[in-house]
Amino acid sequence: MDWASFGDLKDASRVGDYGRVIRRARQLAGLNQGQLAAACGLSQPAVSRLENHGTGAYNMTTLASAATALGLPFELVGLANQQANGTPPVERREFLAAAVAAASCTIAPLAGTKSDWDSSQAATLRMATTAFRRLDATIASRDLSETVQSHLRLIQTTAQNAPDAAHRARMASVGSEAASFAAWLAWDMADHGSARRRYGAAIKAAHSAGDKLLASYQAGSLASFEADAGNPLEAVRLVAQARHQLGRNVPPLAAAWLASIEAIAHATNSDRLACERALKTCEQNAIRIPEADPVAWLWIFPFDERKIASCRITCMARLGQPHHARMSAQDIATALSSGHDKQRALLTLDVAAGHLATKEIDTAFGLASQALAEGIRLRSGKVVDRARRLRRAYASTAPPSMVREFDDQLHAAYL
Repeated sequence: MDWASFGDLKDASRVGDYGRVIRRARQLAGLNQGQLAAACGLSQPAVSRLENHGTGAYNMTTLASAATALGLPFELVGLANQQANGTPPVERREFLAAAVAAASCTIAPLAGTKSDWDSSQAATLRMATTAFRRLDATIASRDLSETVQSHLRLIQTTAQNAPDAAHRARMASVGSEAASFAAWLAWDMADHGSARRRYGAAIKAAHSAGDKLLASYQAGSLASFEADAGNPLEAVRLVAQARHQLGRNVPPLAAAWLASIEAIAHATNSDRLACERALKTCEQNAIRIPEADPVAWLWIFPFDERKIASCRITCMARLGQPHHARMSAQDIATALSSGHDKQRALLTLDVAAGHLATKEIDTAFGLASQALAEGIRLRSGKVVDRARRLRRAYASTAPPSMVREFDDQLHAAYL
């Protein structure tokens, strides 16, 4: 969810009415007060009091609990980053295990008879998936994968106990989201077979849920994977399929995201004109996002100028064109300001490809070396594979020392 795109939410945060922030975020997530209460370990009256508190002093623990359950940035509810306040960070593995355990404890008492079931099971599991997605920005996929697999099994077990078709559809939607994230992690680990299998499961579950928007998202996710894996025609076909599922009234966020994937697919296929058309469509729809009604789209980071600049850099790299012919230094700097470590490393390699296109060998491989070091730190097979792809694009019988050092770095990249 792109919280920054909702002006009323930001206005409430600015004046210190954090209860109104929580209420608005809960409504955007499609939850009632009881469901939020179950998801974050509070009572329904406690959530009601929190939302109607107005300005003034708040219980920080309660605020943090509600914000975490909704996936809200702490800054929007007046809470500084925990590490900035000197609070020691939780060990990653302990946190991940605790997250799954918390979800299990919340759901287990509810998964009995039909009268025990409501929407909180699905809401709790969906929030856990969103939390894992946010952790992906800075945590190695190999550290997340086992926990997400356990989370997916928990969803499947819970779904088997669903008492009727409506609850089964709701759980299928949750399962689709988790399967898609498991596919994303497999992709990052360069396990393409598992990635395709998980994306296929995500699409199938979305159809079982009867959710056209979700099915479109999953088809687009698979398209993004296929474009990166070197199958651009299949990627374009999947984008067309995703658009068809949405019908005529395509939300601007979905339209912009799908157009960005299509642009990269065309660039991978060396079709410059089609790539430019898709980029233009992406930009036109991105402008409309702030004024559009919010939709239940899985994209949780802002689709803004930075994302568009990143897409253009990747397209130029796939087309083998120098970046400075189409982009300013400020655009490149904007794209590289991403807080997602893995995506920034991939983008740095694309910038390096632009320098390689203009024969700036030392600059290209200096950047590539930095990105590869980050990929090795995060044990990202996707980053290492992209680095190998860049190296194959340069041939010389007498490579300079910067390239030889990069070769040594690649040879030692055992993940």
